[in-house]
Amino acid sequence: MEVILLERVEKLGQIGDIVNVKNGFARNYLLPNKKALRANDANKKVFEANRAKIEADNATRRIDAEKASKDVEGKTVQLIRQASNVGALYGSVSARDIVEALEAEGAKVSKSQIVLDRPIKSIGMHEVKVALHPEVAVAIKVNVARSPEEAELQAQGVDVMASMFEREETGFTEEFDPTAEPGVIPEETAAEAPAEATAEAPQAEGESEGESEEA
Repeated sequence: MEVILLERVEKLGQIGDIVNVKNGFARNYLLPNKKALRANDANKKVFEANRAKIEADNATRRIDAEKASKDVEGKTVQLIRQASNVGALYGSVSARDIVEALEAEGAKVSKSQIVLDRPIKSIGMHEVKVALHPEVAVAIKVNVARSPEEAELQAQGVDVMASMFEREETGFTEEFDPTAEPGVIPEETAAEAPAEATAEAPQAEGESEGESEEA
């Protein structure tokens, strides 16, 4: 379907461009959200007649978005969630969750302005794009953790999951027998000694007896 863009659409074009898109994308997204018009003769005339106003309105919205971006850009929001030992969330972080967290920080955005390429389903620091206007986008960080203490570590740049795995791998410690004398093998360990070592003992005793007889 051919449509006339009423605003800049990423990877498609600018205001006034006539582009060919899939029917479903036009019907389900562009047309109902007033981002485009069907590119028929009547709509082309309507667009050209109102082009100056459309462009002026867009410029005003862009300026407002640029001002609002100062309250959003670079912010870090913290979300505490339950997760497994490997960091997988029991559920996921939604755009609504991020909107509410930003509002708690004094930044107002709409759910449609949160751009999530994929659902957030693990703990960690996640960078999320916020599109305040088709031509104005900023990035925020979402700190997802299982506790405030864990969130603080992540905010300092610590990879919590990597640290956890390292602790598990280095968690082995050698058994210590406080009653053992220096250089003496603990009884349990001695019991496990190779049979060859124990077989040498009688031979040594025999040699000792023979030496005494000769003497």
